Amino acid sequence: MLYPIATDSRVVMDLSGVWKFMIDKEVEPIEVSQQLPTNEVMAVPASFNDQTPIKEIREHSGYIWYEREFSVAKALRNERLVLRFGSATHEAWVYLNGKEISHHKGGFTPFEVEINDFLVEGSNRLTVRLSNLLDYTTLPVGNYSEKKDADGRVIRNVDENFDFFNFAGLHRPVKIYSTPREYIEDIVIVPEVDLNVKKADVKISVKTTGNFDEVRVTILDEEGKKVAQASGNETNVLIENVQLWQPLNAFLYKAKVEGIKNGEMVDVYEELFGVRKVEVKNGKFLINGEPFYFKGFGKHEDTYVNGRGLNEAYNVLDINLMKKMGANSLRTSHYPYSEEMMRLCDREGIVVIDETPAVGLMLSFTFDVSLLEKGGDFADDTWKELRTAEAHKQVIRELIDRDKNHACVVMWSIANEAATYSQGAYEYFEPLFNLARELDPQKRPCTNVSIMMATPTADKCTDLVDVIALNRYYGWYVQHGDLKTAEEKTRQELLAWQEKYPDKPIMYTEYGADTVAGFHSAYGEPFSEEYQEDYYRINSKVFDEIQNFVGEQLWNFADFQTKFGIMRVQGNKKGVFTRSREPKMVVRYLSDRWNNIPNLGYKK
Repeated sequence: MLYPIATDSRVVMDLSGVWKFMIDKEVEPIEVSQQLPTNEVMAVPASFNDQTPIKEIREHSGYIWYEREFSVAKALRNERLVLRFGSATHEAWVYLNGKEISHHKGGFTPFEVEINDFLVEGSNRLTVRLSNLLDYTTLPVGNYSEKKDADGRVIRNVDENFDFFNFAGLHRPVKIYSTPREYIEDIVIVPEVDLNVKKADVKISVKTTGNFDEVRVTILDEEGKKVAQASGNETNVLIENVQLWQPLNAFLYKAKVEGIKNGEMVDVYEELFGVRKVEVKNGKFLINGEPFYFKGFGKHEDTYVNGRGLNEAYNVLDINLMKKMGANSLRTSHYPYSEEMMRLCDREGIVVIDETPAVGLMLSFTFDVSLLEKGGDFADDTWKELRTAEAHKQVIRELIDRDKNHACVVMWSIANEAATYSQGAYEYFEPLFNLARELDPQKRPCTNVSIMMATPTADKCTDLVDVIALNRYYGWYVQHGDLKTAEEKTRQELLAWQEKYPDKPIMYTEYGADTVAGFHSAYGEPFSEEYQEDYYRINSKVFDEIQNFVGEQLWNFADFQTKFGIMRVQGNKKGVFTRSREPKMVVRYLSDRWNNIPNLGYKK
């Protein structure tokens, strides 16, 4: 799927702004042939939850409605017109002038529909019905329940099976874009680089609709200079003296693809791409033939007022804060991030582990560390009760289709903290790993991000992964406050993983301690800024001892909102920045450490 851009043959209309809004109390049917009966408004793109002081709206579980009007210029009416949603969380029914034109389930990937046949002259009314409900068939997973009040009205409830707030709404831009009737539908770019001679053979596949006399592909460098050209829907171009895309040192080429008919350009699209080589070999993660060390974060799309909605200013600030610290990577925990963020990471040289929204794949979101003692014999009903396989396959298809050409994406994360320690996990995950490897044209490595109970003796899925990605909280959820024992436990487990899988790289994708900004303790008590720094120091010490340890992505970049609970006061406080991006004390230590670890060539 191509990101909507304006070119010599394409126009983009952005429908961002203030829309009519209402929650559906399910008292009487909403008649889509009429305007929504509401005077409430909400900004788009953004979550609806924090744009209101009304508790009933903020905490609503069920159905939500958005509506706005738009017009299309007469000059575009003969073009193919496509309505595109960057995302709609979590399920959407789309109506144009009272007629249903699209439906999509899954809150973090884009979908689109041609609208020419549904348009009328003058003003057009776009209505969207959303559901923020989650259950045992959806990703993320939610514990869904319902009851009836005294009047017989259905009261719906979602208890999230994950530790972040269930923000919902039209989170990403809603756009209309035009193409000619004969158009470029998709582009797949697969660079193969010969590092010894600094040449790249770039395979480019172009999917078109209609009949073109020629499909012309021109490769331009960052200065706009033509470096290669070829013709055909399936073609290869050779780039001499290739400039590599490197971590924190990005170089992006542009593939200008033109559909030619009768000697004239009919449609043109420009796709940015980077040339880099990603490999897993002998316990190392290699980028461009050199060992790469992940330094960075798990984070969330989470900001004040916007909730999970796109905020490009925050995206720019977050990347700049990372770069100043010497960080070079992030994981899109726990769902695909916006296309705008992925394009920014391409441009800024930020390495990305791209994750599906498969979070909460266990019967209840608990941290029962007693499971650590059950070894390889543990079984529960997770893989009998959950019915997420079809949604999981869908999101793998949609994620790879969306992000396949991004240089920043070096690995796919198939799930976060699933019950991979429970019997039946391998049978669930093997087809998903096979699907991801089949679909990805660049054949990137794949991983599963594992919860603490998935130990070297208990985990059922490690044979499927290319990189062992661990979420570990020694010194916090276990050995709380006892950093000496936490250090020993960390060392013991990492050595066990390395011994069992000597050819697989190992990294931490989460580790952290809740820290209240401004709370200091002479004794280094938990929740103090001193404890957070001590915690990271003991982990760093152990990481440096493990030869196959290839990265540290801490949890979390910034404090973020969660559901209510006795463990959470205004959300999760594991951020090294506050939710407003103010640094905690540990940022100085981490900045010093990361700026002194090279991005490439470390731990040879």
